[in-house]
Amino acid sequence: MRAKVLSSLRRLAVMNPLLTDLLLCVLITAVTLTFGLVLGGGSADPGYARRPMDAAGVLLTLVVNLAPAWRRRAPVSVLVISCAASIVFHAAGYDARLNGVAPLLALYTVAGKRPPAVSVPCALLPVAALWHAAFLGPQEFLWPNLAQTSVMIAVAWTFGNSTRMLVERNRRLAGLSERLRQEQEDRARRAVTEERVRIARELHDVVAHHMSVIVIQAGLARYVLGSDPATARGALTTIADTGSEAMAEMRRLLAILRIDLNDDTGDDAYDDTEGYDPAPGLQRLDQLVERLRSAGLPVEVEITGLVRPLPPGIDLCAYRVVQECLTNALRHAGPATARVFLHYGAELELRVTDDGRGADAVPHEDGHGLIVMRERVKLYKGTVAARPQPSGGFEVVVTLPLPLPMPPAHPPQTDGKPKT
Repeated sequence: MRAKVLSSLRRLAVMNPLLTDLLLCVLITAVTLTFGLVLGGGSADPGYARRPMDAAGVLLTLVVNLAPAWRRRAPVSVLVISCAASIVFHAAGYDARLNGVAPLLALYTVAGKRPPAVSVPCALLPVAALWHAAFLGPQEFLWPNLAQTSVMIAVAWTFGNSTRMLVERNRRLAGLSERLRQEQEDRARRAVTEERVRIARELHDVVAHHMSVIVIQAGLARYVLGSDPATARGALTTIADTGSEAMAEMRRLLAILRIDLNDDTGDDAYDDTEGYDPAPGLQRLDQLVERLRSAGLPVEVEITGLVRPLPPGIDLCAYRVVQECLTNALRHAGPATARVFLHYGAELELRVTDDGRGADAVPHEDGHGLIVMRERVKLYKGTVAARPQPSGGFEVVVTLPLPLPMPPAHPPQTDGKPKT
């Protein structure tokens, strides 16, 4: 029940601060008037007051204690009004023990809303109001009253200033967090763009290779068209198959370029001044593994299923995924053994695991290892799953759909001639 009440009060303070302050000031006013009536007892107390509480005293009390309801909107003005009304209240001869809380609340607000250059001089107003009340009290309690009011004023100012510093620190932290988030997003976009450009370059090599094959086979078909129809027919079949693969790679290349043209990253990601090697594939997996082993990472490779040639784009994608996973295992997994599993089926399933530091082995060079990997795999409608293993280490599982096996390139022949 208590927790619900406190939660409701917090929501009210956030949704309507003016109403909250007004309720607080009404409570302070009610308590002050009650004490004034009880302490006065209908007549003036000669120790602290020369005049009993009357209508003028009630009016001044209302001004002193209700003014802080607007403390968030005009803190300095509220402090001036509250302290001035308090001084008038005490100078008129009313009880000097009353109307001391509201000036302290107003001072707390000024210290919380304004810098010390403003709040410290403003602290002189409650000092004047409360010290004035102390001097009007009994002389034997003068110094204890002065010390007490001085401590309360110092505490109110300190709490208010601490609140201001905390709010400013939180505001700076929020700004830094927003800048960090934007920088991370920019770096992620830049990494994706750079990876897309790299993929486009490699696909360009694949398409160029296909076109070279088509040109050579077309020349062969034209040369032997009259003398060797079977060879010409085989060349034309090769041209058709190679052209289909080239068209598929061209579509992927154009998709990448279309995405990059729609991205307003502002990065010079298209600088083509650096050379690049012909696109590798899984046929170079042994060379990659040997390089990683010589660098200090033990690597085990297991291949299952019917091993067969892959389309060049998928072959390149699978090689780059293995390369990325093993490189990150070498950099981040610590002393570990990496394992590469390849299964050829209706899909190419690729699993790379290590027994290193687990979550610490997540590709995090610039935080974008998995991002660029997903970009590659998504291009071929594959899936990527990266997760720490329960027994330690990290695992990356990639599946890439494979095209159906091609039909026989040549029809059955009899005596060197096609059967009709």
